[in-house]
Parts: sequence; C-alpha cells; structure tokens
Amino acid sequence: MVWIPGGTFHMGSDAHYPEEAPVREVAVDGFWMDRRPVTNRDFARFVAETGHVSLAEQVPSIEDYPGADPLLLVAGSLVFVTPDAPGDSADWTRWWRFVAGANWRHPQGPDSSIEGLEDHPVVHVCHGDALAYARWQGKELPSEAQWEYAARGGLDRAEFAWGDALVPDGVHRANTWQGHFPDENLALDGYAGTSPVTAFPPNGYGLLDMIGNVWEWTDDWYRPHGASAQGKACCLPRNPRGGSAEESRDPEAPGSALPRKVLKGGSHLCAPNYCRRYRPAARQPQTIDTASVHIGFRCVRKVATP
Repeated sequence: MVWIPGGTFHMGSDAHYPEEAPVREVAVDGFWMDRRPVTNRDFARFVAETGHVSLAEQVPSIEDYPGADPLLLVAGSLVFVTPDAPGDSADWTRWWRFVAGANWRHPQGPDSSIEGLEDHPVVHVCHGDALAYARWQGKELPSEAQWEYAARGGLDRAEFAWGDALVPDGVHRANTWQGHFPDENLALDGYAGTSPVTAFPPNGYGLLDMIGNVWEWTDDWYRPHGASAQGKACCLPRNPRGGSAEESRDPEAPGSALPRKVLKGGSHLCAPNYCRRYRPAARQPQTIDTASVHIGFRCVRKVATP
C-alpha cells in the first residue's frame, strides 16, 4: 500500500459532465491505499481461502427481481462485444451483452479464462464482492473523495492524473480507447482489452492504474451534482461522504432500481467521442448488483499516520 498524506483539494469539474459539478474545496485525512487494483491473482487467493462465490456466479432469485422472465435468471455478467458496423452510439445495447457463464474466472464467457491474465485487474465483481475482499484484507473500499484526491497525485485541478494533456509528448499514460467508439478500437496504447496493472507509469503518489483500464468501486452512495461533498458555507467539508441508499436510486426507475454506488476512474472502454471519464473528477453511478468486464476495485486502510 501507499501512504496518501492528508490535505485539501478541489473536487469535481465544471468543464465536462454535469454530475461532476460544481468544483468545491474539500479536506481529506491521510490514509493508506493499494498501489494497484486488485488482480485476478489476488482475487483467486481470496476465493481459495474463503470459498467466496461472486454474485455473477450465482443464479438470481425471482424474489430479488420480481416480474423478470424466469428463463433469463441465469448466472452471468455483462460483456462488451464490438458491433459489426457503425451505428447509433447512444444505443448501448449494440455493444453490451449479458453472457451466461461470464464471471471473474471467465471474463469473456464460459469458453474464456484468466490464464495469462493473472496480473490484470479482476473484473465481473459487484460492490458486495469488492467489499467482501476488502474486509478479508482488514481494509475498506475508498470514499469518493479519498479516491479522487489520491488519483490526482498532488496535481490539484489538473485534468488528468499526470497533468493537462491526455497523451503528453505522444506517450499514452493509461489504458483507454483510441478510435471511434464502439466500432473502431485502434489500440494505440497497446491494449484492446484490460492491461496488466503495471503497464503504465504511476502518478505523483506512486499509484498505478488510477485512470483507465477498469472502473473502480467506491463505498459512497451516489448523489448527482456534487451534493455528496457540499458542506456549510462557513466550513471546509472534511472527509465528505455520499448520501443514503434511498437517495442513490435512479429517479427514472422508481420502485424497481437498486441503490447505486459511485464508480471512479473510467476504463479501457472510455473514448473521446463517447465517455471522457478517464479523469480524476469523473464519476458514474452503478447499481450494487452490477458486474461487468470493465469494473474492478482497490482498497484503503484508514490510520492516523504511517
């Protein structure tokens, strides 16, 4: 783990997506953070020692999903599939597929494996899987403020984790999408899917893969427009946290949507023409039961000093 010294920083952005605004100054106490995302090798050891069965490996219960077609209640997860031809980039059903048998052991489906991917980030883990691993390690999942502060690496208000240029001097600093998403992946950074967690340089705090490769779970309930970090006008918010589980539910799906946690960091599927979320300020809500081929995590430990 890496010690992240406490301090103040400007959280959020006014220049990109509305859910990142407004920029506001907050304070964070020091904490330890995993130098890299949890890998397939790490998660395999956790499963071997605890017998943990990930949510994607379990058959969903009709009680948890009332009204669902019982034939669709099978163990599996979301996998990215490149569309055959260009089309509507707003229609996510063209590239996301629920694949029966897809899970952390079989990231592309039952005929795939993690052989040779031991040092890639574990994927197809829902929030509960990540939390179980963290507790096994005697750790926690980071808050959104902790994660963003650490991702900035001491570069307050910088656009990216390494400065203000996406590809400084033509050198890729993270695993993101180059080309027209979702049908053209030029893989100029060397990777069309996930990459080893040590493939790109660390940020100013010595942390690897804070941007791109896989989204990372935080432990904050999602609230839009930076509401989770707002404090009294007279006081600098310290160690701000998200709202409540109820507040996090999607208002456009009342009565049915599960609560949502905040994801941070973007992934190898983030592209300039579609998802410019390979930035410390970027954030995205995700229901706690969702697992996919581009979501992983890392852990923190809160102590007074190193």
